[in-house]
Amino acid sequence: MAVQLAPGTRIGLVCLHTDPYAAPGSGDVGGMNVVVRQTAAAMARLGAELDVGVEVVTRLADAAAPRREVIDGVTVHRLAVGPARAVPKGEHEAFVAEFGERLAELGPFDVVHSQHWFSGAAALPVARDWGVPHLQSFHSIAAPVGESLAHGERPESPGRLAGEAMLARGSDGIIAVSHAEQATAVARLGADPSRVLVVHPGVDAELFRPRHADECGAVDEGGGRDRPRLLIAARLEPLKGVDLAIEALAELRELAAWPAGGRRPVLRVAGGATADEAFVDSLVELARRLGVADDVELLGPRNRVELAEEMRAATLVLVPSHFETYGLVALEASASGVPVLASDAGGLRESVIDGETGVLLATRSPRAWAEAVGGLLADRELREQLGAAGRRLALGRSWTGAARLTLAAYAEAIAPAPR
Repeated sequence: MAVQLAPGTRIGLVCLHTDPYAAPGSGDVGGMNVVVRQTAAAMARLGAELDVGVEVVTRLADAAAPRREVIDGVTVHRLAVGPARAVPKGEHEAFVAEFGERLAELGPFDVVHSQHWFSGAAALPVARDWGVPHLQSFHSIAAPVGESLAHGERPESPGRLAGEAMLARGSDGIIAVSHAEQATAVARLGADPSRVLVVHPGVDAELFRPRHADECGAVDEGGGRDRPRLLIAARLEPLKGVDLAIEALAELRELAAWPAGGRRPVLRVAGGATADEAFVDSLVELARRLGVADDVELLGPRNRVELAEEMRAATLVLVPSHFETYGLVALEASASGVPVLASDAGGLRESVIDGETGVLLATRSPRAWAEAVGGLLADRELREQLGAAGRRLALGRSWTGAARLTLAAYAEAIAPAPR
């Protein structure tokens, strides 16, 4: 029989460097925020009858945001640590000690679950002082010392490598978002495999749903209301590979690889700059230099409702990232009934089933990506098959399911060890 949480249990989800309730798509607000927010809300719904409280603790990064509020049944605490504005991700290490002090004033919680290593560095000592279990989710893990930064990736804050290893070995358990992350935690950080639980993120299959026949959107067989849409939803940073998509679009134009009589596709990019606005300028310049400036639309950040609308109207969703710990955008595309073309890297192998819900490419050749896009644009029947299979996959991955697994992990961590 599964261990259950006792009535009155307080769960603390710690997110130091980013507010899970900030709008995704800009700055350091991305998939982790969605995972934390949606899992917390689902846990709050499940815990309502048992009087189990779910609380999120984050840093106050917007002077206008409430210090304390309840959202979707979750109590959100924003601690006044550091400046009340967004700061670059790497600078948050300086806030760890003070954040831990302010966190201690809120407790004790009965279980603490930290998101990213900054949070764990602040929360683990507090959890130990309280005598309660500490669980860690990394969402990404730093590369080893000596390994070059990939394609403009930002340098790590100084303590991250040692901090992640300490958290992997010192926490009572690790909750990973993919088997890829699990393997990295074991191999790179020395985590005990028996203490790493994989909980795949879910998807809101009501918000992210296929387009109804009477809804406006892209018509991709020529003569329709709109051009075929290739959609990327990502922060604008080198790691996400938007430059590869622009280069592939230029190759596609050379190949003229779309249905006879069809309209030239457009690449729509939903997301804002992480920190370096110059990188956004470089994408604009790349499109201009390759002659596809009129075929690339940088939409800026989109909220969840707007992103779901973009997904439904897309012909294909591209995920050309160099690496993704999981690939939540790919699952949201599948829930929308849209096929995915993604990099064969990291957790994308778990959010996209190659040949069934989309296509995975191991190469970063723009010509190969162009040929893959062209092939999918030319085969409507295949796209429909991939989209339908993706929808079935997404329906099996709910936030409620993710919340149940997470709550079970908390209950097991809290339960006294057998004599």
